[in-house]
Amino acid sequence: MPAPHGLIERLAEMAAEGKPFVLVTLVETIGSTPQDAGTKMLVDAEGLRFGTVGGGRVEQQAIAAARALLADAVAKPCTLVEWNLKRDVGMTCGGTVKLLFEAYHLRPWRVVVFGAGHVGQAVIRCLLLLDCQVVCIDSRQEWLDRLPRSSQLDAILLAEPRDVVAGLTADDFVVCMTMGHRTDFPILEAIFRSGLEPVYLGVIGSRAKREVLRRELEAAGVPAAAIEPLRCPIGLPVGSNQPGEIAVSVAAEILQVRDARRPR
Repeated sequence: MPAPHGLIERLAEMAAEGKPFVLVTLVETIGSTPQDAGTKMLVDAEGLRFGTVGGGRVEQQAIAAARALLADAVAKPCTLVEWNLKRDVGMTCGGTVKLLFEAYHLRPWRVVVFGAGHVGQAVIRCLLLLDCQVVCIDSRQEWLDRLPRSSQLDAILLAEPRDVVAGLTADDFVVCMTMGHRTDFPILEAIFRSGLEPVYLGVIGSRAKREVLRRELEAAGVPAAAIEPLRCPIGLPVGSNQPGEIAVSVAAEILQVRDARRPR
């Protein structure tokens, strides 16, 4: 079925804007339904921007589902749903519709890496193979200069890397691998004092280092329960202590945590 008149032009305009939006397509109808298969609409965070998939309650519910998809930081960009119009939508007609939701320009999941040393370099190169956005913060320009150039990567030079903590969100994956305990601790303390609970918070090191961090954080006034989610050591139990193998294990653990949050 040809696209509704003007849809392709409007879709191209919204794609050029670079803001997240959802293309909703009525892919199948069974029984009595308010619209034919093949109809489409465009929805952004504000609501309906173009087209229709039937009007009334079914369209209202589809718009709400599209906006929820845009608001979900770990949602899959493509979702197929089937609704019985009487049972699932509350309409008097008893037909069934299948709707395909395709999201564009969703905010990519973000990994924030404190430290651009040997292991940080390897971890970042591994992460850049994924669909995430990476931020690396370090106080050493010469190490930041060694990072690959990529539109997925933001390299930030800061004398006090902990100043970035104020810009972190609860949806971030945070990895701390600076020059050592002396530079790791202020970052972790700032995160815990902010009350932020990132999806993933890990610091490179041994179990002995974790115990030292726990004692020092508690001495600084951080509750023991707040420290519990801190991962140290980080990475899945595979490979050796070579930077490349550590990078694979850390990236795999981050993916494991990400996927655990996503609906099956």
